[in-house]
Amino acid sequence: MTRVGVVGHVEWVQFAVVARVPAAGEIVHARETFSEPAGGGAVAVVQLRKLAGAAHFLTALGGDDLAARVVRRLGELGVEVHAGERPTAQRRTFTFLDDAGERTITVLGERIVPRSSDPLPWDELAQFDGIYLTGGDAAAVRAARAARVLVATPRAIEALAASGVQLDVLVHSASDPGEAYEPGMLDPAPRFVVSTRGALGGSWTGETSGSWKATPLPGPPVDSYGCGDSFAAALAFGLGSGMQLAQAIELGARCGAACLCGRGPFAGQLVLEPGAR
Repeated sequence: MTRVGVVGHVEWVQFAVVARVPAAGEIVHARETFSEPAGGGAVAVVQLRKLAGAAHFLTALGGDDLAARVVRRLGELGVEVHAGERPTAQRRTFTFLDDAGERTITVLGERIVPRSSDPLPWDELAQFDGIYLTGGDAAAVRAARAARVLVATPRAIEALAASGVQLDVLVHSASDPGEAYEPGMLDPAPRFVVSTRGALGGSWTGETSGSWKATPLPGPPVDSYGCGDSFAAALAFGLGSGMQLAQAIELGARCGAACLCGRGPFAGQLVLEPGAR
């Protein structure tokens, strides 16, 4: 079995389904609300669990009741959580999901990421086939580099740069300013930089270069929350299980398309049957 995990962050997210995001000063009524542990790390680790059958999550949590709800819910979703604790409130977000399929996010609180000083199973990462990293300190990045394959997001760029390690893949959305990446930001440079462009597919550069077209949707689009991190998780799983980059990207595109067709972060995520690719 491919052994995979995530090093990164989690947020408690309250979702509101609306016809459209309100204009300034306007009141809109949500026709549905629900809450889940989400954010990039949580979305990715649940997708990894659905692909690999099991997944570990090295993270950090606040010290309140919401943090306990995060652990309980991720456990229900089959994730093994290893968490450092911070004497602060769990980070939350409020997210509109509108009829155009877009997600609009308001963040409440500081980002909480794992540190190498947290009593987490850092030494075990050397036995992992693939890790996706969304956050941590520089030493946590170096611990994650012990895995056979390390994929990361530029949202953790400061720690990545300070770590001095080479990533197998840096994956980012070409349309998201928060995930902008330019050559020279990391030394050594990643082996590959994968740039996603939603319905336009995407491209990669590095030791080789190429592009792909978007995967046809398996159903009507619902909302885009979690699509990018589902893609990145599948990329880490694919490479960790021995796929070539183009094959792993194809799996990632399938996972991103599937996520788009489900409500919220987890409902549409692709489940890979044992032995299937």
